[in-house]
Amino acid sequence: MKIISVLDKGYVRLVDVMGSDLSVVNAARVSYAKESKELSERDIKLIKFLAREDHTSPFRHAFLQFEVYAPLMVARQWWKYVVGSDHTMDSWNESSRRYITEEPAFYVPRADEWRSAPENSKQGSGQPINHDDGYQFMLWLEDYINQGEELYKRALDYGICAEQARLFLPAYGMYVRWYWSTSLQGVCHFLSQRLEHDAQKEIQEYAKAVLELAKEQFPISLENLLK
Repeated sequence: MKIISVLDKGYVRLVDVMGSDLSVVNAARVSYAKESKELSERDIKLIKFLAREDHTSPFRHAFLQFEVYAPLMVARQWWKYVVGSDHTMDSWNESSRRYITEEPAFYVPRADEWRSAPENSKQGSGQPINHDDGYQFMLWLEDYINQGEELYKRALDYGICAEQARLFLPAYGMYVRWYWSTSLQGVCHFLSQRLEHDAQKEIQEYAKAVLELAKEQFPISLENLLK
């Protein structure tokens, strides 16, 4: 399946998919004991009606499975769409440093990617800071990561268990890998919020990748659910 690179080291990969726009149509038509064999203009009108009138249950009969590699700060925002999913069936399985000691990777914004605090809000970000200051913050972050990695390796070499040695790793920028399986409606709920202009920029980039992958599989449903 297709993979899309995100940020400096991250990616989103579509692992598996169940269903199509036709699956949505037939889930709706079963109420009348009818079934479409091919997607017609009449079926497209039905999808538009379902999305417009918020009849969402037919969109929960199609599923997508993604593999995501992203900084922890992105993963923990994303996780809210699983723990708060009362209208979709979601599953999330994440790699654990209790069991693995693979080489850690970290997200480090480039010099031109550091953003100022917003003027009129307690969250989010404002305009980019100047390049020279951004370069300095990039160097400080790299030094901090290097120190953490050195202490982590020192603890492992000593024989400290992996689940405690990981305490030395800087957390929020560390990349983690997970599988996210969710219904088509669950995907659209995530996209409707994380494609917004006020969402954190890093998770916006991941949402754009999810949209591109999902739209290839469900073009009619995605277009109408996200209106």
